[in-house]
Amino acid sequence: MAKTDGATPPETPARMAAPERVAAFRTGLSAESKAAAYLMAKGYRILAKRFRTRYGEIDLVARKRNLVAFIEVKARPSLDEAAYAVTPRQQRRIIDAAQAWLMAHPEHAEFELRFDAILIAPRRLPRHVLAAFDAST
Repeated sequence: MAKTDGATPPETPARMAAPERVAAFRTGLSAESKAAAYLMAKGYRILAKRFRTRYGEIDLVARKRNLVAFIEVKARPSLDEAAYAVTPRQQRRIIDAAQAWLMAHPEHAEFELRFDAILIAPRRLPRHVLAAFDAST
């Protein structure tokens, strides 16, 4: 029987993430944190972060008075690139995930609902795009 020193076993190639994926994940987390702080400064209360469903993930769910906003956060080298990164397929997944969130939180079902985007780019203030898309798309 082999003796172990309690150290974590080295990552196997199948378990290691590509460096660019790790960097993208960290960039996403940082952007979501900036977006949440930005929303709170604007008077929103964050209800959920990274809400995952079988349909997809909602980056942020925020409330301000009688409004619940489902927010997609995009970080890119420019604000324009970030804006174009919210694809129709992704919008559909967010809409489906929002329906799942509302089923899990029926107390918010009568609120006004909106799908926003927050765009993040280096050396730029975040851009909050109100009603970036709607559930009819």
